Amino acid sequence: MENNRILDWILSFRRKFVSTAINTDERRLRLRELIRQRGFVSIPDLRSTLEVSESTIRRDLDVLESEGEAKRTHGGVFTTGPTASLGVFETRRVGQWEKKHQVALAAAELFENHDTILLDGGSTTYELARQLVNRPLQVVTNSLPLANLFSTSDQADLVLLGGYVHNRTGVALGPYANEMLSSLNVQTAVLSIAGADGRGYYNSNLLLVETERAMMKAADRTIVVADSSKFGKSSLSRLGSLEDVSIVVTDDDLDEQWQVLLNEAGVELVLAPPVVTTPSHREARK
Repeated sequence: MENNRILDWILSFRRKFVSTAINTDERRLRLRELIRQRGFVSIPDLRSTLEVSESTIRRDLDVLESEGEAKRTHGGVFTTGPTASLGVFETRRVGQWEKKHQVALAAAELFENHDTILLDGGSTTYELARQLVNRPLQVVTNSLPLANLFSTSDQADLVLLGGYVHNRTGVALGPYANEMLSSLNVQTAVLSIAGADGRGYYNSNLLLVETERAMMKAADRTIVVADSSKFGKSSLSRLGSLEDVSIVVTDDDLDEQWQVLLNEAGVELVLAPPVVTTPSHREARK
């Protein structure tokens, strides 16, 4: 009899625990969507919309902040991910996202506060920007999604390059962007690539490559951020030779042959370690 009561208690506890876990995940997914759609939401609005206590909201926001999805400020929270109106990365972020995030975390360690950095509009660069958004930096970019992200921060000084805006990527390209770059000097340019082989680095858009070359000229050093799947393949337009880049940051799945090739070219190689993510974080990326 006593054993049956204990078993009933255990089963009841498990049902309650599973239900709570599901409700928590669903609530946090809804919270992410609210913040993403509105850009900024007050704590009272979140409490009333989600019908939970303020302490529950604050715990959920702790999780979103730790995952780089949001940032709390006085009276509310703003998104540090893409907003509904600038959804350039919504589909692009799915493929290889874990590795891009892995690379971004490692690359963020290469910068000091108050550095002047130039960021292109690649999806891996965007993940890096999410790690940097709340740091005191001078940021130059040709990317509308990145500019939108940094405009929510009171820490960064932002310069947005002008020019023809490529509608599929949301980046400014062409002669106007290149002319602006010719009058600037930054400590570091950070570029994403479509591929790399023994001849160098590539991207798939001719105008983009011209602008990225101008970015390299404006910088004291250039960092390439790319997941390991990009190495060993080429694309339409060559950006430059392997040795034209100071640092390559990629994930630790990079083939040993490529590690040797980059080292022989005099490139500093940073291999990013794996990142452990929570189940709710992975679910939010699906």
